[in-house]
Amino acid sequence: MRLITWNIQCGKGCDGVIDLARIVAVAKEMADADVYCFQEVSDNFANFDDGANQPAQLAALLPDHRAVFRPAIESIDADGRIHRFGNMTLSRLPAVQVVNHLLPWPDANAVRSMRRHALEVTVQTAFGPLRVVNTHLEYHATSQREAQIVRLLELQEESSTGAMTARPVHVEPYTSQTLASSSLLCGDFNFDVSDPQHAMIEQSVGPGINYRDAWTVCHGDKPHVLTCGLYDRVQWPNGPDCRDFIFVTEDISRRVFRVEVNEITDASDHQPILIELAD
Repeated sequence: MRLITWNIQCGKGCDGVIDLARIVAVAKEMADADVYCFQEVSDNFANFDDGANQPAQLAALLPDHRAVFRPAIESIDADGRIHRFGNMTLSRLPAVQVVNHLLPWPDANAVRSMRRHALEVTVQTAFGPLRVVNTHLEYHATSQREAQIVRLLELQEESSTGAMTARPVHVEPYTSQTLASSSLLCGDFNFDVSDPQHAMIEQSVGPGINYRDAWTVCHGDKPHVLTCGLYDRVQWPNGPDCRDFIFVTEDISRRVFRVEVNEITDASDHQPILIELAD
């Protein structure tokens, strides 16, 4: 199973050009992935791609994948038009369940911030159901980001301590429910690898099956490759950083075969990350 996660910045490259076809071409050149997880996808926001319906465009560019878009932000203007912004997961593997988790937003008025979420798509892999959690955490407020991390860990604990598959003895909608214990958590976390918030996930010791950093699982003590600000020094005046990660639960960590960062592309201000899991 191959998965690519990428904060695509609504398709805006470091050249200032918005080009979703370029995003998909770069991602596909990196790997013909079974699952693509994109962050920062916009629908009908005039300041992002002139209000384009990016979820529809991305779905058309990857027609062999089931496209699942869910917003963190969904607002309705005075003319009744809906504006959405959030994450998108596209899967060639069978998708058996979708859950959109709105993450905590404490002290929303205290700092410049916006609603964040985690898009959870359970896919059927060769080794069983896997919860792919695609997220993008708060940038400006450390306290908000910490609350969001706590919730992500709670969701994993709930899933791994109460795992269940579909219960056919019940009538819809009770029958079609899957709560997989195995999970892959990916996205733009807006903390550095040296930040204590990274350790909150990487060193979690809850009663369920805990997350571990896939890069460390694969590469040991080798330093993380930088994932943002390599080419965009306007938004990243302090230079490159590592803010994008893939975490896997301990039960599938032995399946981590490859983890790579595309350091060449400047199609976004972030770099795409690839993980390959052995069947």
